[in-house]
Amino acid sequence: MVIEYVTTYKSVLTSIKKEYDDFIETIKKDQRTAFCLHGKLKVFAAEPTALVYHRKRTIQLKTKMKTIENNSSKIQSQIDQMKHLRAEYDTKEVKYCTSSKDPSKPIPGMTLQESVSLDALTKYMKHLENKYAEIKQTMSTKYVPAQRKTDLDEAMVALLKRRDIAENQNKELQLCHQRLQIISHALTSWVKSDRSSSFQDFVEHIQKTKDLHDDQGIVEELLEDDPSKAKEAEITLYYIERFNELISLGEYEKAACFAANSPRRILRNIGTMNKFKGVGKIRGKPLPLLLFFEALFITSRAFRHPVDADLTLEGIKCGLSEKRLDLVINWVTQERLTFSEEAGDVICNYGEQDTYNKSKCLALAQIIYSECGLHKKTLLCLCKQGQIHEAMEYLQQFRDFTSDDLLQLITLCPQIELIQCLTKEWNGKLPSLSFGLAILHLFSVDLKKVGIKLLQEINKGGKDAIEYLVVNDSFCSLEKWQEMAGICLQNGFERLSNDIMSILRSQAGVTEISEEDDTVNLMEHVFW
Repeated sequence: MVIEYVTTYKSVLTSIKKEYDDFIETIKKDQRTAFCLHGKLKVFAAEPTALVYHRKRTIQLKTKMKTIENNSSKIQSQIDQMKHLRAEYDTKEVKYCTSSKDPSKPIPGMTLQESVSLDALTKYMKHLENKYAEIKQTMSTKYVPAQRKTDLDEAMVALLKRRDIAENQNKELQLCHQRLQIISHALTSWVKSDRSSSFQDFVEHIQKTKDLHDDQGIVEELLEDDPSKAKEAEITLYYIERFNELISLGEYEKAACFAANSPRRILRNIGTMNKFKGVGKIRGKPLPLLLFFEALFITSRAFRHPVDADLTLEGIKCGLSEKRLDLVINWVTQERLTFSEEAGDVICNYGEQDTYNKSKCLALAQIIYSECGLHKKTLLCLCKQGQIHEAMEYLQQFRDFTSDDLLQLITLCPQIELIQCLTKEWNGKLPSLSFGLAILHLFSVDLKKVGIKLLQEINKGGKDAIEYLVVNDSFCSLEKWQEMAGICLQNGFERLSNDIMSILRSQAGVTEISEEDDTVNLMEHVFW
């Protein structure tokens, strides 16, 4: 400002100002250099500490490796010993020895007097022999191997395919036969005529007049792609009338079977279901609606198209409302249905109410969700069943789960084992979820007890386990770890909180600034 208002000393003042600017710039440059050197000095000072930690960790890992190798050798020796004993057992001839039982004990079903009577013993032995023969006969007639059912299912599927192929060939042959029959009639008429016109013109004339041997329908069937359409209308009308007649007579079981076996699924629809639903419950008899769904699902394998999603959902609701979980299990696992998310939700809700059958309901819902491609709900069902290892394998198979999805999972299923598996390496792969974020989330959604149990478990591992989590956790920032240290301090884990803060301070380039120190100016280097 002085330079702008003076003229005589303007050059002198300008040179003085230039010297001041150069001096100030030199001071700022020296301060920046000193700040960088100070940071490098801290890094160099922290290197020995990090080296000591790494060496200590190396010793611990070597010790663990030796322990694991010793345990593995012991287990292998036990396995070899068991294999040797089993091989010896297989080579020996197994003999049933009746003397292994205590002969002083009374024979079941006989008194003391009868047990010393030769006639009574002979009679009882014949009774046992007859019973043994009866059981053996029953086993041979009433029970078959499970493989037999699989073979029968495969044979039935093959027969159904052959039936479909035969039906299609039959329709084509019927159409071909009718067309040949019309051509035969036309040729006979043309031969008997004066043959004044060509055979092609004669056929065209027949098509226009539609008058061939006084039969108006033959030419129409010639132009018809499906020759059985006229009969289908009659069959459809018959089935509908017969079904309504059975409903009016109260023969609901026959009506259900009649509707389930209707051709072209004309009675396998929501309208038929509503008729059975309108009947309601009948005292002393099964629910008519349940009879309809039983017949519908049992015959579903005989049709090329499975039962649609709406009927499947209503059938599952009906079975569960009647406490017939056994039927629902059979329908879901054996028959051809169309699954939906709503069907899985209905079974899950039923399992929440019926705690005794909750595991069965979760298994059924898992099948449905898996068929529908609902990976999140499938994973939740696995976790609720306690199948943590299967859930982790499923999680590794489908890697489209985000951190938010996993946080929602532990909210709905807050199991300690699940959270520990999610926050640790699995089969050599990085953890799926950050331990720090999991703890902060649990405390934020009123799952404080679960969070405290996890803190207790990690506190048992000592500082090394905590340091491993902090260093290898790339999802949780330093600010989040500081927040977690505060939570630990609030809940009585003072040593754990101090360990976390100590580990954070030991990181290279990290400096803690106290909130009480008001003299520190974070922007001081900018204004110099």
